[in-house]
Amino acid sequence: MVSTVDLSQTSRRYLPQSQEHALSPNQSLLPVTAQVSPADHLTIGGCDVPELVKQFGSPLYILDEATLRATCRQYREALRQHYPGPSLAIYASKAWSCLAVCAVVTQEKLGIDVVSAGELYTAIEAGATADHIYFHGNNKSLEELQYAVAVGCRIVVDNWHELRTLVTLLETAAAPVTILLRLTPGIECHTHEYIQTGHLDSKFGFDPDQLEAVFAYVSQQPGLHCIGLHAHIGSQIFETQPHADLGDVMVHWLQKAVQHGLPITELDVGGGLGIRYVESDDPPSIDTWVATVSQAIAQACEQRGVPLPRLICEPGRSLVGSACVTAYTVGSQKTVPDTRTYVAVDGGMSDNPRPITYQSVYRALVGNQMSTPLSETVTVAGKHCESGDVVVQAAALPPLQAGDILVIAATGAYNYSMASNYNRVPRPAAVIVGNGEACLIIRRETIQDLVRQDCLPAMLGNPTPSLE
Repeated sequence: MVSTVDLSQTSRRYLPQSQEHALSPNQSLLPVTAQVSPADHLTIGGCDVPELVKQFGSPLYILDEATLRATCRQYREALRQHYPGPSLAIYASKAWSCLAVCAVVTQEKLGIDVVSAGELYTAIEAGATADHIYFHGNNKSLEELQYAVAVGCRIVVDNWHELRTLVTLLETAAAPVTILLRLTPGIECHTHEYIQTGHLDSKFGFDPDQLEAVFAYVSQQPGLHCIGLHAHIGSQIFETQPHADLGDVMVHWLQKAVQHGLPITELDVGGGLGIRYVESDDPPSIDTWVATVSQAIAQACEQRGVPLPRLICEPGRSLVGSACVTAYTVGSQKTVPDTRTYVAVDGGMSDNPRPITYQSVYRALVGNQMSTPLSETVTVAGKHCESGDVVVQAAALPPLQAGDILVIAATGAYNYSMASNYNRVPRPAAVIVGNGEACLIIRRETIQDLVRQDCLPAMLGNPTPSLE
């Protein structure tokens, strides 16, 4: 057990401080096991973060098993409490697809949402069963559809091209292919325009004016077993009203599908619940979000006289985002008089492209100086050859020196998943921590890994490395 010390008022803000936050991890900046040791070091899962960097190197993704499992259970329990019919939470694995994360959510009795053959393969290797895997995507290849049909997972059909391609595969399918149909509900939410997916101007899903024709077509295909409808309105959403509005839209189209003879038994309302990245963020709790979507579907079914379908939801970011931090090592500094001070770390846009892509904001803290007053405002810069490679624009931090351990909170979602080898930088390692132990879940890439898939044709000769 790690003992704690009293924190200064400034650093107290980013540690879990209340039962409310402990009960809803998406509202906490740090994993629920975060503490400060007598040495003034950040600890997660009973592990000293600076010591983890010494052991595993940096940058380093640190995933807290307790937070991930607690979040899975909260979704499961909230659905059981608030929805009067059958339900299932499925992890949107695009947030972070790796064997360890998929294994944990599978052990916690969640399904898995995948969007590629690679994510599908990962889910299966992690122990997920086909009937708990939902395959999404707006442009699945023929090979991916063949793989999905062979595996027997649920396929969420996005468009006419995919639907007709599936029909051509029915002749060789060993059993009817289980599908859901993705619709575009025409609901907008206040989030970044790149991650709005429910409004009509979206690359995803069948538009409302197509659905009657789609239902009629599917009803004529005996090899397609259409069990549900799916919609997703966006990501990192703090509002609940759009999700409330979604319920009536989906139940309306469920009625239409049933009128065409489709055996609809599932409604998948997607995900989208946001998390806290900085102190000013105030996302709804998991319980509040689940209650909203549950009540919306239940009320719409009651008003329309429709039997309760199985309610599916797809937490991704809100399930894994707050469970992980990224630890960096501080390097160089540069002060531009009367402008700003840059503090550089040994990572950046290759391990977290969200700031340069979405202008995303994060909270930084110093893992080896947790209670030192935050007397400096600096720009935390990455190491890559891009002026826009900035991790945090205006970070309130204590005075820093080379070798300090800078920690970025809430990096479990879309950080490793979107990581790259830009500038031929190897991707970081990841560890899972719990009960004072740390286990490697992703090995750090080496510079040799970077050329493993390269090919040097004979026509180019066999160049000899030279220092000249």
